[in-house]
Amino acid sequence: MSILNIQERMFSEIKSRLPAQVSLVEEIAAALGVSTDSAYRRIRGEKVLSLEEGYSLCHRYGFSMDNLVNPVSNSYIFTGNFVKTESFSYKEFLNNIYQQVKYMTGFENRELIYLAKDIPLFHHFHTRELAAFKHYFWMRNILHHPDFASKKFRVDDFPGDFYETGKKALDCYNNLHTIEIWNIESINSTIRQVEYYHDTNVFTSEEEIYHVYEAVGKLIDHLERQATNGYKFALDGDPVQPLGRYEMYFNEIVILENSLLAILNGSKIAFLVHNVINILSTRDVAFCDNMYSYIQNLMKKSTLISTVSERERTRFFKYLRQKIANRKQSLKV
Repeated sequence: MSILNIQERMFSEIKSRLPAQVSLVEEIAAALGVSTDSAYRRIRGEKVLSLEEGYSLCHRYGFSMDNLVNPVSNSYIFTGNFVKTESFSYKEFLNNIYQQVKYMTGFENRELIYLAKDIPLFHHFHTRELAAFKHYFWMRNILHHPDFASKKFRVDDFPGDFYETGKKALDCYNNLHTIEIWNIESINSTIRQVEYYHDTNVFTSEEEIYHVYEAVGKLIDHLERQATNGYKFALDGDPVQPLGRYEMYFNEIVILENSLLAILNGSKIAFLVHNVINILSTRDVAFCDNMYSYIQNLMKKSTLISTVSERERTRFFKYLRQKIANRKQSLKV
């Protein structure tokens, strides 16, 4: 493959990652610090990119030069950062997620598929209580942060700026067409986390536990309303003001894996969650197409419970509510 062929593939790859309203020429000019005329010459292949320019563009747009040179291989390039306890910033973590979904909203055709092993992260921010609990769980049990080793859980300790950043991510998520595939375990993991903290006296009172369960119950009610209508809206908002389309599937057999696949103007991005909190992504065409094929087969073996299958939808949400009701009844409040 010639240098100009590789250069053409590079600009094609970059263009696929830009929202429709963003000019490729102006984007390249800004990225390389050159004039638009000079950017045009590079895009048309009249001027060869220097090695430094090629590296700069690969780094900026998150793809590998190896994949451009050898597009057919058995290796897949992922991007992402492994979380380190000593340097982890939860606010920065949330802001990165917010920037990702904000980027997705810039595309005219945007779809996000979520395989929900747990309650999807965005839904934590419908209520402060659930967002606070999940933050505490990650910091104490996943990251083993020393500040949380002996700290009791209190909703009021959850920083307001964390919650606001998470809500901004939720607002963007609500404006995407999303497909969520759930199973029973999607909510059981959260219940087990609450029960574990109850048994180990991490909560300051049973009232705190009750409030967390109440938050999960409110979320369940809201998701059922969204599934019934087939679109998203704010938790306390008016259903007659629809946001993004909402499709919900229920799978009774497969244990899911908290993976996501975004499809933006036909271009795919896969997101894998590693060790609960590390998020890795790839645009590798072969990998994303394979994941898309897997999801399509999974959907065929699942039940669509949004807008249709009222009986199955009612049964699914009744089961979830009963799980929460049983836990609330066991509390001394």
